[in-house]
Amino acid sequence: MTLQRITLQQLLHEYNQGDRNFSETALHGLSHISKHQVDIAYSSCNLSCADLKRSDLSRANLSEANLTDAELIDTNFSGANLQGTNLIGANLQAATLIGANLTGADLRSADLSGANLSGANLCEAKLSGTVLRNANLTGARLNAAELEMADCDNTILDDAVLDNSNTVVVCEMKTESLRWVSWGAHS
Repeated sequence: MTLQRITLQQLLHEYNQGDRNFSETALHGLSHISKHQVDIAYSSCNLSCADLKRSDLSRANLSEANLTDAELIDTNFSGANLQGTNLIGANLQAATLIGANLTGADLRSADLSGANLSGANLCEAKLSGTVLRNANLTGARLNAAELEMADCDNTILDDAVLDNSNTVVVCEMKTESLRWVSWGAHS
C-alpha cells in the first residue's frame, strides 16, 4: 500500500475546508506541532492506516476519530482526548498516553507493547485481544473495561482501578507488579 504524503500545513488546510478523511495518509511534520496547533480538534477524522509515528499529539482532541490500523509507534498522546476513538489493530508500541482519556475507546487487537498509560482513563474501553506486554498502567482507571484475551505479560498495574462487576479479567497475567490494584467488591 502506498500512502499519500501530506504536511501538517496541508492537513490543516484540508481540515479547515471540511475534509475529515485522511485515511491511508502519511502525515509529516506532526512532531513539530506548536502548542497553538495542539488544541485543534481532529475529532471524527478518518485517519485509518495513517502513519503518525513519533508525532506529538499531546492534548489533541481525537474523540470519535477512526485510527484503525494506524502506525502510532512512539507517538505522544499525553493528556489527549481519545474518547470513543476507534484504534482497532493500531500499532501503539512505546506510545505515551499519560493521563489520556480513552473512555469507551475500541483498542481490540491493538499493540500497546511498552506503552505508558499511567493515569489514563480506560473506563469502558474495549481491550479484548490487545497486547499490553510491558505496558505501564500505573494508576489507570479500567472500570468496566473488556480485557478478554489481552496479553498482560509484565504489565505494571500498580494503583490501577478495575472496580466494576462488568470488568472482564480473563487476560493471562505473568506480572509481579499488582500492588494496590483495586479489583472492586467481591461477593
